[in-house]
Amino acid sequence: MTPPAAASAAAIRTDDPTTDPAAASAAAADAQAPAPTGLPGNGDDDPDERTAADSAAQGRTHSASSPTGADFTRPGGMFSSLRVRNYRYYFAGQVVSNTGTWMQRIAQDWLVLSLTGSPLAVGITTAMQFLPMLLLGLFGGVLADRMPKRRLLVFTQGAMGLLAAGLAALTIGGMVTPYYVYAFALLLGLVTVVDNPTRQAFVSEMVGPKDLANAVSLNAANFQTARLVGPAVAGLLIAAVGSGWAFAVNALSFAAVIGGLLAMREAELRPTEPIAREKGQLREGLRYVRERPELLWPMVLAGFIGTFGFNFPTLLSGFAYDTFKVGAGQYGLLNTAMAIGSLTGALLAARRGAPRLRRLVGAALAFGTLEVVAAFAPDYWTFALLLMLVGVFGLSFNTSVNSSLQLATDPEMRGRVMGLLVLVFTGGTPVGAPIVGWVTASYGPRLGLLACGLVSAAAAGVVGLVLARSADLRVRFDLHPGRGGRVVAFVPRTGPARKTELATAC
Repeated sequence: MTPPAAASAAAIRTDDPTTDPAAASAAAADAQAPAPTGLPGNGDDDPDERTAADSAAQGRTHSASSPTGADFTRPGGMFSSLRVRNYRYYFAGQVVSNTGTWMQRIAQDWLVLSLTGSPLAVGITTAMQFLPMLLLGLFGGVLADRMPKRRLLVFTQGAMGLLAAGLAALTIGGMVTPYYVYAFALLLGLVTVVDNPTRQAFVSEMVGPKDLANAVSLNAANFQTARLVGPAVAGLLIAAVGSGWAFAVNALSFAAVIGGLLAMREAELRPTEPIAREKGQLREGLRYVRERPELLWPMVLAGFIGTFGFNFPTLLSGFAYDTFKVGAGQYGLLNTAMAIGSLTGALLAARRGAPRLRRLVGAALAFGTLEVVAAFAPDYWTFALLLMLVGVFGLSFNTSVNSSLQLATDPEMRGRVMGLLVLVFTGGTPVGAPIVGWVTASYGPRLGLLACGLVSAAAAGVVGLVLARSADLRVRFDLHPGRGGRVVAFVPRTGPARKTELATAC
């Protein structure tokens, strides 16, 4: 439970001149302090081990004048958020758990493909896993705002471990059928409805606004590092002893993240006070996003990219099985190639400060364009190389949209906003996966990837134009920008730019 002092300190806002003068002075002093760089020398020199009052002085919410968190988030080294002890524990547990998760993803897709021989069946499995998010994702965000997030994560991670163990037992025992896999995918999706927005919102409670963008990027780098190891290990296990053992390893991996959560020092967390249960909280979250263009339009773009652009389980299995006619090991290498690019994109994002909407739109446009190019790859290795580039820009978009929305959202709304992001980004998969699976099965994987890339690039272009017009900005092209200039830049449409949150975010 949050100590009373921490609960009262949580209400202090550094963007309010009427707050405690001592807290305001502490915040000003902290703003002038040099940013930390690199990793500390030992495990207990955490500069963020502070009292609740100190934590409040640093600020718990975004500044009204800086919706993207630019006042709080500045570059402090690629690994600056790892200076926080609680986040280090979380990060270490996620390394193990994410590796197991990727092993299960590869094993699950290959198991279904082996049982049915159909990319469409892989698409149905993916749809079953993400269908609960489409139907119930917003309720998961509400639960994340209503309950203590660390306690909720211990429950959801434990449930995921039990599901992995059950699927392992069925597969190793030779009793598994496609319908069992569909059922376990559906149950996993139900748990993910609560786990995903809670996990996203919990990051700010570990590191605070100053290191939030860096922590989001490192989480992505963590996930992609596991993606490098998981598929390769899964391919070896599948070839040697079958898919069931990959599920068993994943079940054991959840002990690491649960152990990290339980080992955290509760006094060093920055918990948001859970909201009381009331009617209309779901509608309140939707209205909150609808009234803020800097939240609404990135959500729209994330919906298109998530529904169509990120259907890689269906597409990559089709390219491996039908187009290039390779086995499980080479299929795993395609995922590894994309993970190398994604890891690169995550580490590059970790070095940057506050995200900007123009960077978000640009990454989405490059992502869609590269998918179109990859659809015409003449051979396996060219396709793998292009997947690396797709991974760089796909991950850049992912981290940008995540951190920009968190920094632009009030803490008491963060669970609902992140629940909506997860809904539009992954909840659209039950719609997109069967469509992409049908196109892939009927017309081939190349046409399926081409369609996904075209939709993603078109959505990025339209959303970019809408954001620029809403902020009263226009795109300027300068083929001779000079020293320090930009070839492409957003400039005021007429006269000085309007001082709005959206203009600042762009």
